Amino acid sequence: MSLRVLQPGILSLLQDGGRQGKHRIGLTNGGPLDPQAFNCCNRLLQNPVGATALEISFGGVQLEAEVDTFICLTGAQMTLRINKQPQPCWETLRVRAGDNIAVEFAERGCRAYLGVAGGFDVPLSFGSSATVMREHIGGLNGGKIESGDRLPCSESNARRRLYLPEDLQPRYHDIVTVRVIPGYQQEQFNRYQQRRFFSHAYRVGDRCDRMGYRLEGPAIDCDLQGILSEGICFGAIQIPADGQPIVLLNDRQTIGGYPKIGSALSLDCGLLAQLRPGGTVYFTAITPHAAHNALHLAQSYFRRQPLMERTP
Repeated sequence: MSLRVLQPGILSLLQDGGRQGKHRIGLTNGGPLDPQAFNCCNRLLQNPVGATALEISFGGVQLEAEVDTFICLTGAQMTLRINKQPQPCWETLRVRAGDNIAVEFAERGCRAYLGVAGGFDVPLSFGSSATVMREHIGGLNGGKIESGDRLPCSESNARRRLYLPEDLQPRYHDIVTVRVIPGYQQEQFNRYQQRRFFSHAYRVGDRCDRMGYRLEGPAIDCDLQGILSEGICFGAIQIPADGQPIVLLNDRQTIGGYPKIGSALSLDCGLLAQLRPGGTVYFTAITPHAAHNALHLAQSYFRRQPLMERTP
């Protein structure tokens, strides 16, 4: 019982909540680039937190259902069709064996999450199904899905038809503001360089992927020319020798030797990962206390977010 891959799209990866606690052996987290959309997909399907879903980058995916089940698509604005008929996103939908499921190319944003009732049933690698292509672990074979692959899932005939009202659905834009928590190396950037970083716009370059987003704009100079390699947190903003910031994301390396001006708030990394090349990024500084407050408020809002139900 599975969804058979007819067209895999540009980059489609099986992801769960991420691989935690494995940095000590050199393995990074993986997991969804946009946790908000990923978590909402599982919540709409009434799945366990972190159940495995398909992260679709840019779209172009076609699947054939070989089982009666329910699906849901959240995230970037991609047209979803079942048997060529357009269907709503951010909603639990029934599919039956033989149905064709198509996710067209993104019109706004670039990451979407296709979930299935119960989550995709794939083996765990180091405690997680998250695919990290650089490490060749997770997913089906440690890489992106390919034509002919089968994504295992269970039959389901009893699911509430939940949906997220349109006015509560996220809106993805070409300009985002990323909140930055200063790090202990910030003092190695003089006040002029800090003002330069926080007062100018940066453009998302062509070199952006699951490891990190390389930005283009005013070069930032650091008094440190290099440091001993050290552990790198999610969202760390490295400043390499050319002065162009790199925001490190889910598939980042676990250690690195570039100075870091701070760390992007995790809530904003999902918005950043929805930007395509050419998108615009602004940075603004916040305190650790404000960061904790923002995270607690976001978690509280997610728990209280009202879901509606379709009547049969």
